[in-house]
Amino acid sequence: MFQSLVSRLRPLFDRVLVLKAEKITTTKGGIMLPEKAVGKVLEGTVVAVGPGPRNKQGEFITPALKVGDKVLLPEYGGTKVELEEKEYHLFRETDLLAKLE
Repeated sequence: MFQSLVSRLRPLFDRVLVLKAEKITTTKGGIMLPEKAVGKVLEGTVVAVGPGPRNKQGEFITPALKVGDKVLLPEYGGTKVELEEKEYHLFRETDLLAKLE
């Protein structure tokens, strides 16, 4: 069976792969917003999570995030990764600002 490239991608250590939320370009009434009025997207969804960092004994520390969690992203940082014509960002778990509930 065919498996997508994203589902086969496994981040290492404390890395987290995030799909940023799409920019809102129209209002509820249907008015198109100019590009300058649309701010940066600082929210995303966790797509893949690494096994976590290791402690001094060499054991993995369980990550606080899991696939499907909504997170608040920093304004700058992360590594852009393009997979299957979508743009993902790879962050360290400690670089993410918050988990949205």
